Amino acid sequence: MKKVGLYFGTFNPFHIGHLIIANHLAEHTDLDEIWLVITPQSPFKKKKNLLENHHRFELVYRATEAYDKLKPSDVEFKLPQPNYTSKTLAELKDSHPSLSFSLIMGEDNLVNFHKWKNYENILEEHDIYVCPRQTKMEIPERFQDHPKIHKTDTPIMEISSTLIRNMIKSGKNVEPLLQHKVWEYIDEMNFYR
Repeated sequence: MKKVGLYFGTFNPFHIGHLIIANHLAEHTDLDEIWLVITPQSPFKKKKNLLENHHRFELVYRATEAYDKLKPSDVEFKLPQPNYTSKTLAELKDSHPSLSFSLIMGEDNLVNFHKWKNYENILEEHDIYVCPRQTKMEIPERFQDHPKIHKTDTPIMEISSTLIRNMIKSGKNVEPLLQHKVWEYIDEMNFYR
């Protein structure tokens, strides 16, 4: 059964840190593909600097089209709000019964994983791949040495979408932080200015 890792994010914008992490997981774990699940804009919370869903999908598509193992996913665009990972996983399982889905998360999310809706069910049915963070986190004992939780040696990326948006707004050159086609689209569309 093909193993697909799900990497969730607003990707506002999708930057080289995201690309490096996704590619590393595709090349250095037993995951066959990484799906980049673009988190939709909540209809209840309008963020003025959050690009519309289709634009963020386009950024991820452009960044990953040359990578066979990386795919953008708009699955959450079609699901009721607010989005819960457990519902997204159930939807994907129903629509792709021949695939096995795993979650990708940072250590900071693992610390609070017990607060997620239906977290026990998620852990029972899915593997979790954990990416390290710069600041060492105190992982709850129940998640230490858990057979479904896999720590990865993914590079720690200290690049943030917020930093990139702020740099664009103040007229700084962000080209080195973005895949070329992503930069072209942002520049052409005049985003974040």
